[in-house]
Amino acid sequence: MKIGFDNEKYLKIQSEHIRERIAQFDGKLYMELGGKLFDDHHASRILPGFQPDSKLRMLAQLRDSIEIVIVISAEDIERNKIRADLGITYDKDVLRLRDEFMKRDFMVGSVVITHYNGQMAADQFRHRLERMGIKTYIHYPIEGYPHNVQLIASDEGYGKNDFVETSRELVIVTAPGPGSGKMAVCLSQLYNENRRGKRAGYAKFETFPVWNLPLKHPINIAYEAATADLNDVNMIDPFHLEAYGKIAINYNRDIEIYPVLNALFEGIYGENPYKSPTDMGVNMIGFCISDDEVCCQASRDEIIRRYYTATNKLANGACNESEVNKILMLFNQAKITTANRKTTVAANERKQQTGQPASAMELEDGTIITAKTTQLLGCSAALILNVIKHLAGIGHDVKLIPQSLIEPIQKTKIEYLGGNNPRLHTDEVLVALSVLSQHDEQCRRALEQLPRLRGCQVHTTIMLGEVDRKIFKKLGCDLTCDPIKKK
Repeated sequence: MKIGFDNEKYLKIQSEHIRERIAQFDGKLYMELGGKLFDDHHASRILPGFQPDSKLRMLAQLRDSIEIVIVISAEDIERNKIRADLGITYDKDVLRLRDEFMKRDFMVGSVVITHYNGQMAADQFRHRLERMGIKTYIHYPIEGYPHNVQLIASDEGYGKNDFVETSRELVIVTAPGPGSGKMAVCLSQLYNENRRGKRAGYAKFETFPVWNLPLKHPINIAYEAATADLNDVNMIDPFHLEAYGKIAINYNRDIEIYPVLNALFEGIYGENPYKSPTDMGVNMIGFCISDDEVCCQASRDEIIRRYYTATNKLANGACNESEVNKILMLFNQAKITTANRKTTVAANERKQQTGQPASAMELEDGTIITAKTTQLLGCSAALILNVIKHLAGIGHDVKLIPQSLIEPIQKTKIEYLGGNNPRLHTDEVLVALSVLSQHDEQCRRALEQLPRLRGCQVHTTIMLGEVDRKIFKKLGCDLTCDPIKKK
């Protein structure tokens, strides 16, 4: 993999910049954390060299100064809102996040339940937290929020909220997902800190869009593609341009809410220390790009992957056409088509040649390996076999798994388990190889190649089932599928 991002530089200058921001206030900074902290695979895909846990490693350099507050909305608890990427409810994710932070020796001070209006499920969750010895605070809805600034910045607004007791200078405010009320918690704390005679600060730590890259830079376009379901739009920050005469990139929601934030800061402090929404951010990632073209190409690939994700969701009825159309518009901005993804072209060529569903993988050295669906194997299982044989130097004609072993598995799937598809899935092929590897040197050598698939690009001309998708994810492959369901 070509590297386009200096991860060590990022760890250094990002932590230094946060320290500088803390020093601008009375030794107390509330930092709203956006995006993923533990597993930011989007960032690692479009910034080759960025490690998925880089933000966590960076914060570890400030560990002794950090206290974490986790925020969850009572409304999300009440309706059992689910975090889509993990398949768990937000209340369960609060406990998961707490455990993950504590395993890494971060201090998790408390949980704040926002939008509380007497919801029974929120009460039950609060009592559960208290039985676990977790400090819990309540924040209430404010009529006219966020535009009724006079009420918000008053004793009947933020003043009614519980004051979250914290002991460290950097308070990171995070949540299971968007809409939890992170920003409101930060601003409520500023108001209540100020009432206690302390001038605390506020900052946002979000990776994208990258404020010091051009508006139509592929990295920023890839962010729009990633948030097409939210309809986020990158924009030139007009407040930054007016204040400094310099172009900076932000997104529509931050720009739209800035006049309200400005009024809130003035209501709390009498003045706003920030002249623009970009000023509030602390993101230094744009200064750590070491090879712009590598990152541009990686970002173009990501835009195409996001397109296939959206079309697959549409085929399953999980989104509407606006999400797909948004990404197609971004194709024009990035000057790309699906033909820019080599595996897409190769898989479809194999499909046309054979008349069967097909697949393709691009290896680290640029080699493209293809496969097709057969009577014994699905195209994804056949692809993995073809790839690991190639990497192990085993001839293509060699049958690692004999038909005599495959047929009994197929019989069990159909006759005993009531399945409709006799072909082996990727997990079944890997299990069969594992069994054979005890006595077959070639199977053992082939299995040993699996770590080399991490970071490889894969495309199939048919939508894969959940089992096959999970296998490619575990192998670290970036998978896309044509939005065509199996018959």
